[in-house]
Amino acid sequence: MGLFDKIKALFGGEAQAQTQPPAPPEQEPLQPEPGVAERRKRARVNAREGTKVLIIDDSKTIVVALKKFLRSAGYETLEAFDAESGLALMQEQRPELVFLDIVLPGMNGFAALRTIRRDPQLRDIPVIMMSGNEQAMEQFFGTRIGADDFMKKPFSRYEIFFRIERLLDENLVPRRVIAKADQPTPTAPAP
Repeated sequence: MGLFDKIKALFGGEAQAQTQPPAPPEQEPLQPEPGVAERRKRARVNAREGTKVLIIDDSKTIVVALKKFLRSAGYETLEAFDAESGLALMQEQRPELVFLDIVLPGMNGFAALRTIRRDPQLRDIPVIMMSGNEQAMEQFFGTRIGADDFMKKPFSRYEIFFRIERLLDENLVPRRVIAKADQPTPTAPAP
């Protein structure tokens, strides 16, 4: 059903009756996604006050929304609208967390992430990749080039803070999630 049909149905039009049969009465109401109800029952855990977060996205709407949510929770934000500017800002201001869009003008998010992970000064900064493109999401999971998490657009306030909370250490500082394959293997002492 198109948007116009939905609007007509809301205002008493016959569009919904013609295009969509009523749901059977025995159908159960939609349940919230698993974990949401439990998450809402407990207090959110934020990073410590003043945590510096860099947002790299070419959409002003996304940047403004993320900035608003983060600042309302006491985070400091930095913004860049392309990867090159974001990388330069990372060198100058060293954020503690980065939200990085995949589809950007010029250098894309994957190339930017590779640059971050190869730079000894930046490689330990956690990065949450973002995209509204299904193919980009599949490519992200296929390449596994070092992102710490992934967030699909559009996103909710809950999802933003859920992703951040998963990266916090005991001191409420965002930390990289290091895969076991990336950790050095301890060597056994020689007999």
